[in-house]
Amino acid sequence: MTPVPPRLTPAEVAAALASLPAWRREGDALAREYVFGDFGEAFAFMARVALLAERLDHHPDWRNVWSRVEVRLTTHDAGGITERDVVLAREMDRVSVGHRPPSSARSP
Repeated sequence: MTPVPPRLTPAEVAAALASLPAWRREGDALAREYVFGDFGEAFAFMARVALLAERLDHHPDWRNVWSRVEVRLTTHDAGGITERDVVLAREMDRVSVGHRPPSSARSP
């Protein structure tokens, strides 16, 4: 089992969010919504992130509705945001590149 990392200070969280413009702080978590062209793209993104999360031993709290994936990242063992959340947020953004919805994308 991986040791519990320290929680980031408010200034460290603010600095991390400056480099993650689509992310926001929600209480003790980082949050973001991804929108894809359809359900298949959203699910493919989640599958890629699931493999990455296993490798990092850090798993997102997330929800999928058709083309949307809502994500919250927090380190439960630490009781808040840690560097592990920032790393996973950056990796999720990297994985999502190239998977933007067409302007006509819609949710049912």
